[in-house]
Amino acid sequence: MALKIKLARAGSTHNPVYRVVVAEARSRRDGRFVEILGTYSPKAKTNQIKLNLDRAEHWVKTGAVPTDTTRSLIKKARKEQPAVEEPAVEPAAT
Repeated sequence: MALKIKLARAGSTHNPVYRVVVAEARSRRDGRFVEILGTYSPKAKTNQIKLNLDRAEHWVKTGAVPTDTTRSLIKKARKEQPAVEEPAVEPAAT
């Protein structure tokens, strides 16, 4: 079973909203999927991409191949994600 990370269209006419899903490569665009990873709203003014990057990374490691569009969305989501700072470790007082 070859898996792909791809877009499934939702929303209404002239107002698309896409779900980023993991689905079998041969399934239809809006057909069955394994998991929803997030959403993408191209017409929204702010915060267009909501994506679970941990799950996307998990699926890529297990062999799911992202399409060109979803690959670029994952890159953009990584850039928008705030940098996680490591907590400073203080030396133990003796």
